[in-house]
Amino acid sequence: MTDAEPEGLSQEDYATLCGFLRDRTGLSFTEAKRYFVDRRIAARMQAVGATGLRAYLNLLRFQASGEELQRLVNLMTVNETYFFREKYQFDCLVNSVLDELVRGRPKGSRLRIWSAGCATGEEPYSIAIMLLENWRRVDDYEIELLASDIDSAVLERAREGIYDERALQGLPAHLRAKYFQPLRGAAEAGGPRWRIVEDLRESVDFSLVNIADPQQVRAFRGIDVIFCRNLLIYFDDLGRREAASMFYDALAPGGFVCLGHSESMSRMSSLFVPRRFPDAILYQKPADGGGA
Repeated sequence: MTDAEPEGLSQEDYATLCGFLRDRTGLSFTEAKRYFVDRRIAARMQAVGATGLRAYLNLLRFQASGEELQRLVNLMTVNETYFFREKYQFDCLVNSVLDELVRGRPKGSRLRIWSAGCATGEEPYSIAIMLLENWRRVDDYEIELLASDIDSAVLERAREGIYDERALQGLPAHLRAKYFQPLRGAAEAGGPRWRIVEDLRESVDFSLVNIADPQQVRAFRGIDVIFCRNLLIYFDDLGRREAASMFYDALAPGGFVCLGHSESMSRMSSLFVPRRFPDAILYQKPADGGGA
């Protein structure tokens, strides 16, 4: 075994590390992820000169800046997404959900939409485009688009708003022409790339948030719609239940949660009412549920 490829973690050390990551981030790594975790931990331990897992965990726990924990989180997260992914849920938002939410609200009142686990920004920007293109009442309300992720590196990319062909593959040509600008010289640097227009970049408020940390999510209250798609599959059962409870507290009465197509709130929490719309199933906080 060379210095460049340190020996993998023992069973006990792996369990200790996974427990630490679960407590700090909500992310759950099973034995099936062992190779993935071993390689990334070995790389970070070597980079900081840690002599063993105990020393490395002490650094993660007690480093005042939290810089190393953030670097490790950035390595451990998977951020595969693209524009208009599972578009039927965006259709549901503009065709059914928003009209129900604003019923009885005066013009000029606020609507808050939160993309939790936004990765490189395709989801919140897709929401913005859908609202502008397909919701006739978009100018009647003050719409606040919030987006968060635990990975600081992908948030920087989201704020930059630069995307390649793969990310834009599901976007109709007329929308690409309307909301994206081609970057000159990008083809020579690894393929064509486009940047989303400045007005859309400024319409989304991106922030670094660990949804497993109650202190960090406390600022999210009075939310009307939460998109949390294909994130909770990385949590264990306890983590999912805790996340569902957090979403319940964050939502305004009558607000909605939108999950990924393979996720079901009924397996996590009984707090929400399933709502079947023509385009999709969402989960609603009862209007008399209190909260924000």
